[in-house]
Amino acid sequence: MKPWIEAARLRTLPLALSSILMGCFLAAAHEKFSWIIAILAVVTTICLQVLSNFANDYGDAVNGKDTEARQGPQRAVHSGAISAGAMRKAIIIFSLLSLVSGIWLLYEALKDATWHTFAAFLGLGVLSIIAAITYTAGKRPYGYEGLGDLSVFIFFGWVGVLGVYYLHTKTLDWTLLLPATSCGLFAVGVLNINNIRDIESDTLTGKRSVPVRIGRERAIVYHWLLLGIGMVCSILYLLIHSGTLSQWLFVLSFPLFIRNGLAVSRLKNPRELDPYLKQMALSTLVFVVLFGIGYWIG
Repeated sequence: MKPWIEAARLRTLPLALSSILMGCFLAAAHEKFSWIIAILAVVTTICLQVLSNFANDYGDAVNGKDTEARQGPQRAVHSGAISAGAMRKAIIIFSLLSLVSGIWLLYEALKDATWHTFAAFLGLGVLSIIAAITYTAGKRPYGYEGLGDLSVFIFFGWVGVLGVYYLHTKTLDWTLLLPATSCGLFAVGVLNINNIRDIESDTLTGKRSVPVRIGRERAIVYHWLLLGIGMVCSILYLLIHSGTLSQWLFVLSFPLFIRNGLAVSRLKNPRELDPYLKQMALSTLVFVVLFGIGYWIG
């Protein structure tokens, strides 16, 4: 089981769950929280994230993007710990698990909604599965063209937060785009660190990530923009809603993001950046928990 656990990359789960928790906290603050919806949203998200990680492991291996020059942890398919055929089967299984869990979630949340609403969310769910697979797998993986940042921003930000909030409340407010944007930008920050770390190997294999396209120095500036705009969006949300003192609790997480940005700016050895992937993911989770608890209490 060890190769499968490593291929599932459990350290990415806190980041995947951050947007779901944000949506749940916001719904709870408006007294429209459902445990069954929250649990099913978490299960569906975990299935989608594991699916994405398996597809990424498989896609990079069969497309020749995993080489000895890669700085990150060794991949299962490339190393031979898991065969390509076995990984394809796992991708199919987690695609079905994501679909079943997602349909169950929509049934519980939208049983009284119109069929148009149900169909729209079902389409969004199927699109999430396709996006998870085609990031690095398939004939033309969009992740190799530098579009991964946009996908991560949309699904880990707007779709995750706004989707879960709507499933709880059946309403939307444009100001919710601000905390959703914060979650999305911080998630892109994790991907950006990964791509800065792998900039040399990605250049050799033709993977056109954002850091490869703009260069390391500009990628560092881009990283600070992701962090800075993410923090500003959360502040704006509280200013618009005249937040109480307890609702500013999330500001305590900001030093974690500043520490991350300084590390990305100063560390030149790609291997030294690897721990800051986890640090950025956990910082995002801390931000969401502090934001959610503070907003709920306030």
